[in-house]
Amino acid sequence: MLHPTQTSWVILAGGQASRMGGKDKGLIELNNKPLIQHVIERLSPQTPSILINANRNQSEYQHFGPVFSDHFSDYPGPMGGIHAGLVHAETDWVGFVPCDSPQINHDLVARFCAYATAESDILVAHDGDHQQPVFTLYHKRVLPKLTAFLERGDRKIILLYKECNTSYVDFSDSPNCFVNLNTPQELAQFGTLES
Repeated sequence: MLHPTQTSWVILAGGQASRMGGKDKGLIELNNKPLIQHVIERLSPQTPSILINANRNQSEYQHFGPVFSDHFSDYPGPMGGIHAGLVHAETDWVGFVPCDSPQINHDLVARFCAYATAESDILVAHDGDHQQPVFTLYHKRVLPKLTAFLERGDRKIILLYKECNTSYVDFSDSPNCFVNLNTPQELAQFGTLES
């Protein structure tokens, strides 16, 4: 079985955050802490290796850990961050979570590891109704396929899943793991729920 210490985890903070008025989402505060800090506090007891994918404000993100940018300049979304994470991480297995989900499960890494097999290429979280493609674990052998995928301009992640040995990790008992804060309104509502 895959052990959490054999994995690295990348927090995806490279997006444009258009629905948040263009503000850098990972650095927006929730209850007096940047969103990325909430994510790190959930993730750090689960894995020894946390990296950050950010395309701006790198010096601010460096307070939280090692930072790297996308290799593709046209902002291919989370796929760009996943590609860069597979390039930069030192482990064969690389997991990904977004920077704006402050309620990540305390057993997220262990669940992904429990589903990994020698044949697995990509593992994707599933909340019982929908797949959650930014909560995912990739084997580095996917990197050549993902590079080719992005180079030919593909962006539909489901197409990549069909090219790889993809399976789903059951989180149907904890859909709150995937609550993400996309707008100032969602952030404000969530802050009042938390306090």
